[in-house]
Amino acid sequence: MTNIKKIISQYITPSVRLRVRSTYQSLLYSGNAVFCPCCGESFRKFLPNDKRQNARCPKCHALERHRLLWLYLQRCTNFFSHSLRVLHIAPEELLQRKFKQMKNLQYLSVDLESAIAMVKMDITNIPHPDASFDVIFCSHVLEHIPDDATAMNELYRVLAPGGWAILQSPIDLSLEQTVEDSGAVISKEERKRLFGQEDHVRLYGKDYVNRLQNAGFTVVVDEFVRHFAPDDMKRFGLLPEEDLYLGMKQ
Repeated sequence: MTNIKKIISQYITPSVRLRVRSTYQSLLYSGNAVFCPCCGESFRKFLPNDKRQNARCPKCHALERHRLLWLYLQRCTNFFSHSLRVLHIAPEELLQRKFKQMKNLQYLSVDLESAIAMVKMDITNIPHPDASFDVIFCSHVLEHIPDDATAMNELYRVLAPGGWAILQSPIDLSLEQTVEDSGAVISKEERKRLFGQEDHVRLYGKDYVNRLQNAGFTVVVDEFVRHFAPDDMKRFGLLPEEDLYLGMKQ
């Protein structure tokens, strides 16, 4: 039995297992009630994720924020048609796979730890000249970085004039000011209680926009998601209050 397990682990890689599971789930959830724009497939419902129902695509595993981003890029930007230099921080596997195939993009993904990122990089010290990128994706990253101000400054520096960045982070709009770890928070349990996740170092409040503006960005809080009809919200599996935070460079 041990030898069989070794053979399976040697030849059936995690990526193969993921494809097999995706194929199985796609068949199990086949239907037409919901549609994932990331993979272009329809299902009877999305899979649950943590405490949320109808969250994850059975085939490509896109979450609500990934589907929202894809729809926004399709409907509101030139991302799929123009020649663009793209920096993708902490890339999601499903998005990276799609973006790398797009001939109009000069695409680079980076992360300090991720095994799938193309380059290992600390975004508080980006080794690229000023104005190197036309588009930056930085989703659910800044809340992990102790020196987020330096990271924001670096993102602004390498963004080209006329460029835009999508800078998503968990935000609690009931907070006037961001709650941060001053060094006193030690336990993972306390960090999760205060910041929402055990590896977060802050929970942003309403001042998130100001913090991005301090780095130089012109910030637009785009309410794109709020323009969907209720039936379309359900069909695409979107969260009704997930606004997009765009940082632009004049």
